[in-house]
Amino acid sequence: MSVPLREALKFWAKLGFISFGGPAGQIAVLHQELVEKRRWISERRFLHALNYCMLLPGPEAQQLVTYIGWLMHRTWGGILAGALFVLPSLFILIGLSWVYITFGQVPWIAAIFFGIKPAITAIVLHAAVRIGKRTLHNRGLRSIAFGSFVAIFALNLAFPLIVLGAALIGIWGGKRYPDYFEQQSSHANANDKNYGAAIIDDRTPTPEHALFTPKKLVSHTAIVCVLWTLPFLGLVLLFGWKTLYPQIAWFFTKAAFLTFGGAYAVLPYVYQGAVDQFHWLSSGQMMDGLALGETTPGPLIMVVAFVGYLAGHIQHLIGNSDPFWFGVLGACVATWFTFLPSFFLVLVGGPLIESTHGKLSFTAPLTAISAAVVGVIANLGLFFAYHVFFPQGLGGSISWISIAICALAGLALFKFQKGVLSVLAGSALAGLLSHLLATLLI
Repeated sequence: MSVPLREALKFWAKLGFISFGGPAGQIAVLHQELVEKRRWISERRFLHALNYCMLLPGPEAQQLVTYIGWLMHRTWGGILAGALFVLPSLFILIGLSWVYITFGQVPWIAAIFFGIKPAITAIVLHAAVRIGKRTLHNRGLRSIAFGSFVAIFALNLAFPLIVLGAALIGIWGGKRYPDYFEQQSSHANANDKNYGAAIIDDRTPTPEHALFTPKKLVSHTAIVCVLWTLPFLGLVLLFGWKTLYPQIAWFFTKAAFLTFGGAYAVLPYVYQGAVDQFHWLSSGQMMDGLALGETTPGPLIMVVAFVGYLAGHIQHLIGNSDPFWFGVLGACVATWFTFLPSFFLVLVGGPLIESTHGKLSFTAPLTAISAAVVGVIANLGLFFAYHVFFPQGLGGSISWISIAICALAGLALFKFQKGVLSVLAGSALAGLLSHLLATLLI
């Protein structure tokens, strides 16, 4: 018995439109649909795939979808599953990005974003705490997290250097202090549950297409290299080597390979590059993009589409051409070069890396990197707080309304365990009400 490809594609397409709530929420939906309801895959096989995807850089929920699609329907099944998970959010974010840049200065829309920005600060800090609880199991890992925070906050080191330093510490520490770098699964108790027989069950043998062969590795790697090289060379020939679109392609390729630790791990690196290095957009616009990413289905890393759209649109505002289509090109380039490595790591690296799963020499550097990411995300939250609470800098006035909204959002997240969408909706309403109140008092 097997699931017809057409039926699977209908589900993957539906999932692309309903997958709100960030990676944790998306993985929960996948578990509920595939393990509990549809019984396409067993609990143990699902967790095995999840643990593998969590070792990889990039968006783990999208990689898990790709992995399961690949396991069920070979390479094309994985490609179509992963693509259908991403495409709805790409189209939605292109539309929202156009609305944002065209009507963002309309007072009531600006008021909504004014309310959302403090909530984003609370959401990022909440993510740092949540990831920290899952990752920082001992004093050694907490020291790595603190060191990475100091490195980026006080020394202003680039994110790739912090990742490299953490990996080297992990390699050394895995040999010297192995107990500190043992991975602990947060899903251990889930193994005790039994939802009945599944199509891909615990004892179902690994399908032939998922077994490692050197020939398959070489041929598939060559295909992925072509799929990266041809678009990149096309952008260089059309626009020039040092122009916007090749820069976007190269930057997001690096981001895809460097961002261990899930969706929030990519944000500090994208912020450093898009805001500080290339000046494609401002810090406020980056926060607005994160808000849009949080309110749309699909992986949170799709904020890269917003960054790419704004970079292309703003650069071509002056001139005779329509900036919309340049923005669309920027969004598509950012998305392609961000997600192509994810497909590569799952479809090409999956059979090879699965054989190393659970080996400390392989997992210790990744454990150290995940710890370092916690410190980097905490720094990003504090950076957002500074720009939101002191919009004119330390010498200017304090936005007490923003502080109040941030405190309430934090209370909703930490104490009452409210979802991100409800927190954003409440904060947007608070921003709108503050604007209406200020208008009435003038």
